[in-house]
Amino acid sequence: MLQFSKLMGLLCCLSVVTAKAQIAERYQIVITEIMADPSPQVQLPGNEWVELRNTSALSFNLQGWRIGEASGVSGAMPNFVLKPDSTVIVCTGSAVTAMQAFGSTIAVTSFPSLDNGGDLLYLRSPQGRVIHAVAYTDAWYKNDLKKDGGWSLEMMDVHNPCSGIANWAASTHASGGTPGKPNAVAAINPDTDAPQLLRAYATDSLNIILLFNEPLDSLKAAAAINYGMSDGINIQSANCLAPSFDKVSLKLGNPLQRNKIYTVTVNTTVSDCTGNAMGSSKTARVGLAALADSMDVVINEVLFNPRPNGTDYVEIYNPSNKVIDMKQLYLANRSSSGQVSNIKQLSNDSHLLFPQDFMLLTEEPALVKAQYIAQNLDAFLALSGIPSYSDDKGNVVLLNAQGKIVDELAYNEKWQHPLIDNREGVSLERIDYDAATQNPENWHSAATSVGYGTPTYKNSHYRTDAQLKGAITISPEICSPNNDGMDDFVTVAYQFSEPGYVANITVFDAAGRPVRFLQRNALCGIHGNFRWDGLGEKNQLLPSGIYIMHTAVFNMQGKTRQFKNTVVLVRGR
Repeated sequence: MLQFSKLMGLLCCLSVVTAKAQIAERYQIVITEIMADPSPQVQLPGNEWVELRNTSALSFNLQGWRIGEASGVSGAMPNFVLKPDSTVIVCTGSAVTAMQAFGSTIAVTSFPSLDNGGDLLYLRSPQGRVIHAVAYTDAWYKNDLKKDGGWSLEMMDVHNPCSGIANWAASTHASGGTPGKPNAVAAINPDTDAPQLLRAYATDSLNIILLFNEPLDSLKAAAAINYGMSDGINIQSANCLAPSFDKVSLKLGNPLQRNKIYTVTVNTTVSDCTGNAMGSSKTARVGLAALADSMDVVINEVLFNPRPNGTDYVEIYNPSNKVIDMKQLYLANRSSSGQVSNIKQLSNDSHLLFPQDFMLLTEEPALVKAQYIAQNLDAFLALSGIPSYSDDKGNVVLLNAQGKIVDELAYNEKWQHPLIDNREGVSLERIDYDAATQNPENWHSAATSVGYGTPTYKNSHYRTDAQLKGAITISPEICSPNNDGMDDFVTVAYQFSEPGYVANITVFDAAGRPVRFLQRNALCGIHGNFRWDGLGEKNQLLPSGIYIMHTAVFNMQGKTRQFKNTVVLVRGR
């Protein structure tokens, strides 16, 4: 009997040694439940914790394993054997007693502080290898009530460990979570979606980072032969970056040139962690970013008075030939004393804005996409805590990383079309990228025909005078000011050989009576434009008919010139 006991003890010791000797592969142990925001409590203790599950057929001793997140890593886990298909709760030492009531629990020193809004959480083996990583956000709850606290995030399918939001949800258990037990949301949820290349950016002339929508097979992603570059750029090496494995670093053999846009291509050999090969989104533009100077990026459209269930947005546009990194741009407003305030960085990571591209800045992209037609769904940038913009008037300020104002708009609701009774949900659009931002004549209410907003694409009232050849030109010659997006106002464009001319513009009806003094002693540059909205001097609706636009210009040297242009005003079109 004694020999039998010794034999059993020896076998037990051998089992522990065997478990300790096992070196885990990726995803053999996964993070399956996260309590990031335990307050207000539902029924579980008010502690932060994570749950680990062994998805393999092997036992692993967790001694020396660590939990980490963006700001640091925990102390080493104690001696604990995690058997196949079993779980363990990991938390700080002060929470062990409370959490032991729900299942096996181990403590680590410096347990990560889990951010309520989102964090990058990873599990690291003693060999320094990342076994699993979860970049969660509060959107993963898919429930506005539960994301406010007291409910855990649970993984649905433990054999689909790297699909992100598609494989996670708020716990449906009445207590708020299921630590130490099978997850309440457990289900078969295989990953069948191809990975997508989201975007790319250059850290310098010889290094590029590619960003994907999900973790990749790190071995396939680390083969340089699986990538190509335009313009004869050679790729020397590739590296799939831990802990999330959704980024690839490329080392180039020859340098990128400034103010040049390149295309990087990913071979279909690259796959996600479950073996799905690259899909259709396998190319991205990239270039060397430059710091935005004055008017390199302009404010192009502003929604400051959204619908009751809507959200503000600011659209920016890059009219320059520079590649601009939005990590180096900031959005702000002005305080009541006129100081630039509430400064918000557009992106924590490098995110490139290419020449002639738009980008829509908002707190709630989903709301904007639901309420307006957006032609480029990739041109949305979600900001947490966008600066406040009042419904009547305010300042939209765009700054670069040195604090220099790149563009600024002091808007006023009076700039909206006077025929619009309800201005909620109606954006103000810039008419000409090259004209002065602060000129009220360069802004107009978005047209009815586009749903009162054009996020991510060319404005409904966009017009430029770049092709104008005459000294004074009007367009269109037939105006129908009903805010349908077609010929809603008349643009009076001028072009002179030198600056310093002063213009007086008067609108006469067919009987020769003045009905609108459009401009009085307006100082002109070499080129520019004014606008007539079809209204009379007292903002009254003028009847349909033929109108004469008389423009008299002069300068201080005594040069004078007069122009007459005819426009037809049509009501009811």
